[in-house]
Amino acid sequence: MNNAYLLLGSNEGDRVVWLRRAMELIDEHCGKISARSSIYETAAWGITAQPDFLNMVISLETNLLPALLLHTLLGIENTLGRHRTIKWGPRTIDIDILLYNSDIVDTPALVIPHPFLQERRFTLEPLAELAPDYVHPLFQKSITVLLAECPDKLTVWKYSPEKK
Repeated sequence: MNNAYLLLGSNEGDRVVWLRRAMELIDEHCGKISARSSIYETAAWGITAQPDFLNMVISLETNLLPALLLHTLLGIENTLGRHRTIKWGPRTIDIDILLYNSDIVDTPALVIPHPFLQERRFTLEPLAELAPDYVHPLFQKSITVLLAECPDKLTVWKYSPEKK
C-alpha cells in the first residue's frame, strides 16, 4: 500500500460541496482516505482577481502507481466540471499530488514532490496539520520547517462558514 498526500482546492460555486464530492470520488476510485485536514481559506494565488479558494489536504492509502493515480484524479476533476482554460484561473476543483511515499518522480506529465509545495502557504498549512514531521525527499526538511521558511506571505486561515 502506498501513501499519497493530495491537495484539494475550489473557488467556484459551493466550494465545500466540490471538496466533499471530490473526496467521495477519490475514496471510490483511488483508495482509502486515511486522514483529512481542516479546510483553509485563502485569497487566490497567481491570478488574484478571482474568488477566494478553499483548500485542504488528504492522506490517501492507494494501490495506484503515481501515473495511474494522476490519470484517475484528472478524470475526477473532469467529472466535477474542471475546465483548464486559464492557468491558475477559477476552478470547481483542483486535485494535486503533493507527495507519494518518499518517492521522487520527474516525468513530463508528473513531478512529485509537487514542484511548488515549498512556495505555497495554502499548501503547507493543511499539510503541516496532517504530516508536520514528514521529511521532504528532496530538501530533507520537515513540513514544519518548510512552512516556517515559506516565502509566501499570503494569509491562510481556517475556513468558517459563519463568516460568509
